[in-house]
Amino acid sequence: MDPYRNPFAPGAGSRPPELAGRDAILEAARISCGRAVNGRSARSIMLLGLRGTGKTVLLNEIGKIAKEEGLLVSKVESPERESLARLLYPEMRKVMRSLSGVEAAKQIASRGLKGLRGFASIFKIDIGGVEVGVEPEPGLADSGDLQYDLPDLFAVIGEAAQAAGKGWILLIDEVQYLTEADLSALIVAIHRMSQEGLPVLLVGAGLPQVARLAGEAKSYAERLFLYPAVDALDQISAIQAVQKPIVEEEASIEAGALGSIVERTRGYPFFLQEWASTAWNNAEGPEITVDDVNHSYSETLASLDAGFFRVRIDRLTRSEVQFVKTMSELGDGPYAMADIAKAMGRSQSSLGPTRANIIFKGMIYSTDHGYLNFTVPLFAEYMRRQG
Repeated sequence: MDPYRNPFAPGAGSRPPELAGRDAILEAARISCGRAVNGRSARSIMLLGLRGTGKTVLLNEIGKIAKEEGLLVSKVESPERESLARLLYPEMRKVMRSLSGVEAAKQIASRGLKGLRGFASIFKIDIGGVEVGVEPEPGLADSGDLQYDLPDLFAVIGEAAQAAGKGWILLIDEVQYLTEADLSALIVAIHRMSQEGLPVLLVGAGLPQVARLAGEAKSYAERLFLYPAVDALDQISAIQAVQKPIVEEEASIEAGALGSIVERTRGYPFFLQEWASTAWNNAEGPEITVDDVNHSYSETLASLDAGFFRVRIDRLTRSEVQFVKTMSELGDGPYAMADIAKAMGRSQSSLGPTRANIIFKGMIYSTDHGYLNFTVPLFAEYMRRQG
């Protein structure tokens, strides 16, 4: 079929043509945004899921919803070894400058910009471009302790947004890369916004361990956030995600072909998009047949192996690769740490540093005490294919 009309979008963070199975999450976000702008108590959200399940897509959709509801939107991605102060400074400055243009919020936002100048100085952040003549506000966000300074700045933004009849939503991707101290400061800031009824929300996205990390950082985090799981799609949603875009392009797909894609991808959104896209390109049309899907399978696997899977394994050292290879040889997870150590002929304590490094790199996570699993769906199968 015509590749120019191929509706599928298997890129990283690309919105699929049919965002199936996520209505409940998006509706919860819409309600939180609407309540915040209207001065009502609203809970922030932490999206949890494996790689390739569409967390980034949902963050972007929530950003669109927030704009519709009258919130200012900031989105950042937490890279490894980057401080939260440096990450948030440009976004806070942008929001404060925007609010300073609203007469009702001008005085509060101007004070916030002064506080931000002191914040940048104390945390050694490059402040190139900050308005000449803006002097720091003594005592505002200049203690050097992020757990005190960040809530103060969030409060100023919240007060200014409230005065302007708006709100602010902060979207953070890859939350698991934040340090414990930075995550703790962020939670403290959002907790204060909740206590003071200010229209500031956080929607984060990260790997499944983020719920545990948040709880370890601050015990009240479990009550502060909603933690919706962004998992594989159920059968009905997976069928809809593949079939509806095809029908909308005035084409069709055989029931057996559709069933094969849904079953063998186990409903994981990225894999659905990849295989459906390849099948479309290989079909002579106007119907995707079982043969088209079967002939596209090896090409789809090759594409996933060379891209989606390979970029993960390339980040690991030789000893770390051996660790995850041993995991995969034990079958499908979760995997007991004791079993991994036994298979490698090592003690659990000697493997501790390797385990910690692989977790830090986002390849595996702790599902329970003493148990691990891959953060990438079907990764064990990929490792076994590599021999």
